[in-house]
Amino acid sequence: MAETRIDTGPAQAAPAGPSPADRRMLAVALTATFMASFDLFVVNVATEALRADLRASDAALELVVSGYAFAYAAGLITGGRLGDRFGYRRTFVAGMAAFTVTSLLCGLAQGPGELVVARLAQGLSAAVMVPQVLSLVTARFPAAHRGRATGWNGAVAGIGSIAGQLVGGVLLQADMLGLGWRAVFLVNVPVGVVASIAAWRLLPAQLSGPRRRFDALGALGVTATLALLLLPLTLGRDEGWPAWTWLCLAAAAPAAWATRRWQQALRARGGDPVLNPTLFGNRPYLTLLAALGAFQLYFGAYMFTLALLLQAGLGASPLTAGAVFVPQAVAFTTGSLLSGRLTARRWPVVGGALVVAGLTLTTVQLTVPDGAIDPWSLTPALLLTGLGNGLLMPPIIGAALSRVTPSTAGSASAMLNTTQQAASAFGVALLGTLFFTASGPSLRDARTGMATVSGAFAVLVVISTILTWSTRRRATAP
Repeated sequence: MAETRIDTGPAQAAPAGPSPADRRMLAVALTATFMASFDLFVVNVATEALRADLRASDAALELVVSGYAFAYAAGLITGGRLGDRFGYRRTFVAGMAAFTVTSLLCGLAQGPGELVVARLAQGLSAAVMVPQVLSLVTARFPAAHRGRATGWNGAVAGIGSIAGQLVGGVLLQADMLGLGWRAVFLVNVPVGVVASIAAWRLLPAQLSGPRRRFDALGALGVTATLALLLLPLTLGRDEGWPAWTWLCLAAAAPAAWATRRWQQALRARGGDPVLNPTLFGNRPYLTLLAALGAFQLYFGAYMFTLALLLQAGLGASPLTAGAVFVPQAVAFTTGSLLSGRLTARRWPVVGGALVVAGLTLTTVQLTVPDGAIDPWSLTPALLLTGLGNGLLMPPIIGAALSRVTPSTAGSASAMLNTTQQAASAFGVALLGTLFFTASGPSLRDARTGMATVSGAFAVLVVISTILTWSTRRRATAP
């Protein structure tokens, strides 16, 4: 497969930038990134209200919170392939419309069972619309300009995650129209309606490639394999790791083997497997996929443990904890937008070094004997970490997409999104367990727990930086 070079030589003319229509297209498409990220976090602040109003059990609350993330991650590869098969606009609008309807169903739920089912459906809807964002960037933006587009995608995702916690707290405290917790879901409905209409008008109508028969069996195999991994990782810790979690994890390997054999057989017969085999022969893409996985192992666990530190360790309310995240979100957004402008040889080291510096400062603050510390005193460290995250993560995605062709954009972006969600789940399960162990019963020593896991975070960031740096050096070598 011919690979696109990330940087061009000085003698080459700069490619034309995106047109105004493409910029409008990107703005509309990014509503999916924001809404999916927003709903990953907004429900966290509503758990106690759900317990009181719906009399939801602990198990039901876990499924309300984690069921969305599980369904979202499990369906991303299939969602990306649907875009390749049926066209990005059609698939995006279908996903956005489904997300709007399922958000309405979440807001109207009368019991915990109804809410769990609606949240699962909402996650699957997100898995249909989100892969189309990066697919459209790959298909419509010149390679030299994808860095800025993916920078915006990263910035919007970061804003969505912070807005979920902050806006969720505001909506619950305001109790608009007496809606209570329902407002955190119903707020999606008007936004989704407007975004669906705008997407149908502004997104490109053409299909991404020749229409082929959709590989339903392959999609089922991929989803089942991810489900066998993510379901126990999502629920295992809170459930005490019962036997069924280990059985699921053990079954994931044979499910993956069977799925791969089917994909190979289908390809040999001239079919169109859901996992595009050309991507597995693209070494730079796979290296950057590994870099993204290492970063997300850190980032997912970092956001999770930081929220616990602020509330359980430093006594912040949900609304205060969300507010403390705001400066970090601003720094992340700034870094994401700057990342598309930095030279290829500088941004991996700059971003990684800032993250490590922020983690080191956090550790020092938490481990000073008898040191007085409150949530807001962490702001300098959070600013460093947020800026570094923004400089490192979006360009990894942009560099990876620069190594694929438009015909494989759906599969490539879906694999990137799936890696993000799956690695985050792994990070929360593995590093979250380390955090809880070091923090002790009832998180009475959450400061020690956060200082402990920060070392592991730094190692993962260094690995991600090295992998990205090595790939960029090969890409820019004369």
